[in-house]
Amino acid sequence: MTWNSHTINQDSNSPAWERDLIHKLALASLKEQRRARRWGIFFKLAMLAYLLSLLVLYFPADIYAPHSARDHTALIEIRGMIFEGNDAGADQVISGLQAAFENKNTKGVLIRINSPGGSPVQAAYIFDEIARLRDKYPDIPLHAVITDMCASGGYYVAAAADRIYANESSLVGSIGVLVNGFGFVDAMKKIGVERRLHIAGKHKGLLDPFSPKKPEEVAHLQSMLDEIHQQFIHMVKKGRGDRLRGEDHELFSGLVWSGKEAVRLGLIDDIGSTGYVAREVIGANEIVDFTRERDYLKHFAERLGATVGMAMGKALSVQLGLESLHLR
Repeated sequence: MTWNSHTINQDSNSPAWERDLIHKLALASLKEQRRARRWGIFFKLAMLAYLLSLLVLYFPADIYAPHSARDHTALIEIRGMIFEGNDAGADQVISGLQAAFENKNTKGVLIRINSPGGSPVQAAYIFDEIARLRDKYPDIPLHAVITDMCASGGYYVAAAADRIYANESSLVGSIGVLVNGFGFVDAMKKIGVERRLHIAGKHKGLLDPFSPKKPEEVAHLQSMLDEIHQQFIHMVKKGRGDRLRGEDHELFSGLVWSGKEAVRLGLIDDIGSTGYVAREVIGANEIVDFTRERDYLKHFAERLGATVGMAMGKALSVQLGLESLHLR
């Protein structure tokens, strides 16, 4: 039998080649196991986060409700702009008010306000609910306490209270309505930009900031502002009654006053803080906070959905041409 050199070299290298192949296969298998283990951990953590989210979202709401076994003063905070979706929006404030009045140990309710105003609709919702609750629970007084500012829509809400208190330096009033914006017509002419606005409906481009103002549209908007202003004035007079001591042209001009001056005008009843009113007026030193704040996990989910929807909607939207009305 004869052996050539090629056969001898192949046989001599065969064990090394097999060991190398086995080693590579073992490493690949180990990497695959590690990868599978990492993905397994990831999915388990994701499932845990999902279950915790569901638990938070569907947890009984009353588990967070404030409790006190003694007579107390219930507190509801209104902070910031009064808009739908804010902590100071009607849904949040009304939920807190209802919980406060329904609590059997509530001796009185305080609304503590620090707001420059907001939506006339949201303020009206809160005003109406305060009136309803006061009728339903006549033995539970409701007072408003102003901290830094109670202007416009904030004062709309305060006017529904039995009595209003503030600090001497608080800012009170601004009983008026506004819609604001900018006009860019002259600026566009200077830089040579032409506005191309296509509408269906004669006044659909009402007060478009890139088009010249039309007197009839300005008059229409002014009549709408005047109407809402009169509604605002009516509700203030309904709430304050004969305690108002200033002239209408002064009280309802949109001006703001210090707390000290607001007492003179009858816009508020007296100087006092939250603690003072709870202790001296209501007679319950213990203050229990019934303020409802937004569920921020749920809010995040809503915002995520809204962002996607807005991004899609903007591509197809027709410009409305008006901002929302503000009580400011």
